[in-house]
Amino acid sequence: MFGNKASFIRPSLTARNKGKTLFDDYDGFVGKFEAKKTTDDCYTPAEVYNVVLNYVSEKCNIKGAEIVRPFFPGGDYENCDYPEGCVVVDNPPFSIISKIAKFYIENNIKFFLFAPHLTLFSPRMDYTRIVVGASIVYENGANVKTSFISNLFEDIIVMSDPDLYRKLERINEAKNVNLPKYVYPNEVLTVSAVQWCVERGVSCLLKKRDVYHVRGLDSQKTHKKAIFGSGYLLSEKAAAEKAAAEKAAAEKDNIIIWELSERERNIIKSLGK
Repeated sequence: MFGNKASFIRPSLTARNKGKTLFDDYDGFVGKFEAKKTTDDCYTPAEVYNVVLNYVSEKCNIKGAEIVRPFFPGGDYENCDYPEGCVVVDNPPFSIISKIAKFYIENNIKFFLFAPHLTLFSPRMDYTRIVVGASIVYENGANVKTSFISNLFEDIIVMSDPDLYRKLERINEAKNVNLPKYVYPNEVLTVSAVQWCVERGVSCLLKKRDVYHVRGLDSQKTHKKAIFGSGYLLSEKAAAEKAAAEKAAAEKDNIIIWELSERERNIIKSLGK
């Protein structure tokens, strides 16, 4: 259907510590385990995975690449024998997703991974954040707001896809609009702000040179606040592209607008050069 077959990697039954083999009976294997309602044991519904795999096949140059899925109960992703040129498209344990991404980057393994939506911007790592924020109900009943991370998009650090959001939301029939409690200046990008645009059909694409990672603003310190899930300071050019949406949001009632400090404005002036 997608031109790329997805295979599951597990330890070899005859030489557990010497290598891994591919197998296709994932349903039978997972059936041996009692379902747990945690984000680390979420068996992805086939229809959800197919939508994601189709998206990766359409958006990325992976023609002929073997798609592998090393994450399942009792799996050992670090010791798998990954086929040359393969791409990992899977739903990993969210609690160690930074460790997993670091392993793949250091070992030059391509990946497109499900990721926790609200903390998508937290790690300072060299990969693309694909903001989707779809409410996915996994096979074990866990309902998790999900986005994605990948190293398949080269220089792009943040992007979004409203079409992927709609397709995933349609599967679960659960549209949960999550407006941010605070509104930040146009020069600040949060994952919630991008998601807010995604739900309204607006795409976002940012280059590494136009952003600076921050965990909070100077103006928030006196209030003992920070940016939930971290965020980015944007160059003036990048900020201008989202100014209209920020202005519309600022007109709503009961909204606190955090101001940028002089130090942060100087950082922004240095971006994109």
